Amino acid sequence: MDHIWILIPLAPFLFAAFDSWRKYREKQLTAMTNEAAEKAAQYAAKTERLEQRVAVLERILTDRSDGLSHEIERLRERPLN
Repeated sequence: MDHIWILIPLAPFLFAAFDSWRKYREKQLTAMTNEAAEKAAQYAAKTERLEQRVAVLERILTDRSDGLSHEIERLRERPLN
């Protein structure tokens, strides 16, 4: 406890170092959050596309009309992008 007076002049430097670390960590967490949000949006878009495809397949399986068979043939003739 005799040497505690040495820490008093060092306090501003210690606080500045801690503040720099805190700001760095905050930027790091923000970047991680943005990346996670972007991935979530990509997964949501992919899920939406898959749900649309499943809906089309369900309609194909449940519709027994001749019109649907003509529509399927028309889709087969259409070029892929």
